[in-house]
Amino acid sequence: MRSAADPHRLRLCCVIDSAIHPASRRVPHRLDAMRAAPINRIQSFMLRPPMTFLKRYAVPFACAMTALLAACSSTKDERREPVPLVDFKPVLTVNQAWKASVGKAGRYLFSPVAVGDFVFAAGANGSVAKIDAKTGQDVWRTKLKDDLSAGVGSDGNLTSVGGLKGQVDVLGPDGKLLWTATAPGELISPPLVGNDLVVVRTIDGKVIAFNAQTGEQKWVFQLRAVLLNLRVSAGMTFAANQAVLAGLPGGAFVAINLQSGDTYWQAPVSYPKGVTEVERINDVIGAPGLVGAQTCAVTFQGKIGCFDANSGRPDWERNFSSSSGLAQDEQLVVAGDDWSVVNAFRASDGTPIWKNDKLKNREVSVPFILGRAVVVGDYKGFVHFLSADTGEFVGRVPTDVSAIVAAPVLAGNTLVVQTKDGDLYGFRPSN
Repeated sequence: MRSAADPHRLRLCCVIDSAIHPASRRVPHRLDAMRAAPINRIQSFMLRPPMTFLKRYAVPFACAMTALLAACSSTKDERREPVPLVDFKPVLTVNQAWKASVGKAGRYLFSPVAVGDFVFAAGANGSVAKIDAKTGQDVWRTKLKDDLSAGVGSDGNLTSVGGLKGQVDVLGPDGKLLWTATAPGELISPPLVGNDLVVVRTIDGKVIAFNAQTGEQKWVFQLRAVLLNLRVSAGMTFAANQAVLAGLPGGAFVAINLQSGDTYWQAPVSYPKGVTEVERINDVIGAPGLVGAQTCAVTFQGKIGCFDANSGRPDWERNFSSSSGLAQDEQLVVAGDDWSVVNAFRASDGTPIWKNDKLKNREVSVPFILGRAVVVGDYKGFVHFLSADTGEFVGRVPTDVSAIVAAPVLAGNTLVVQTKDGDLYGFRPSN
């Protein structure tokens, strides 16, 4: 059986998708869907490999018959085939400095965090490590007793991870466990650590803040639950020491007061559209960007846009759909769409600058902007460097052939990526 990261795997009800709805787009295979009944009762549609969830029509019973399963397994949709990599002349030299491991991610997304010259990372087996990005050597490493599903968050002093049962673990400067608390729901998004708080979010959109030193719960924020949302890691971003920015299911974007848990503002990135519940899935994907007073966000089946971080007033928006997230700097906002075509927009007004379709269907990661290069990983573990000016390839390096889903991070002068197999690679680009 093929792995969950392999886009060639069996597609649920592929016959119905291609024969009846040929123009329909897909829900990317790594995104599961969950249904919210009453707010306090969450029913998850835990779609297991090798099945995928159709974007247009949810018919989970249709492939139960043996004949249809056989038809699905033998039918391929050429639109979804990953494009082969093209050859090019590299103009950016990228050297691998070191390699380390923290354990496989399993079905979850684990994102490394860089603070100064150090990188913090975790794996599903409970392993958490602080690594010197100059050498790739452990500063400390801890093995927690419970499996993990969310991580990692750190301010360089305290480090936090989370689990499916809602456990929130916080480690001290030496990697030893300081406290454990319980959030009211599953955690699959990395905690946010800073401003004397540890902030986590549950799969159904609750945002909970704990006192970073004691683990005492300070506040809980929640909007009205939507009927159907994606089971996807969605990060958060501090806005100085005043607010936490979070994108939520249903397309909502909020700035939450760090002291009280009330909203400074709430704005829609996009609105649900369509008739069926699946068509109306409209979640903000990934962590919001923040540069100066501008914050940007992107939704699945919706829009990409930027807002005034002080008021929530929209600066610009474009129709767009992403399954990974965006990166932002002073000049560009970059995101892969749900076909893994990488798009760049002018940050000031949203004017399209370029797009690169040479990674189509290769399941690109959350992007990272590194100087005048845009960095993305793909489902085969390649790290691609694109010119921030033109979108053309300027460099490429391999890793361990497992998918790269999380955004790369920069620790000192070392670019660090984490693969689904749990390997960390430290790269040093140079012209």
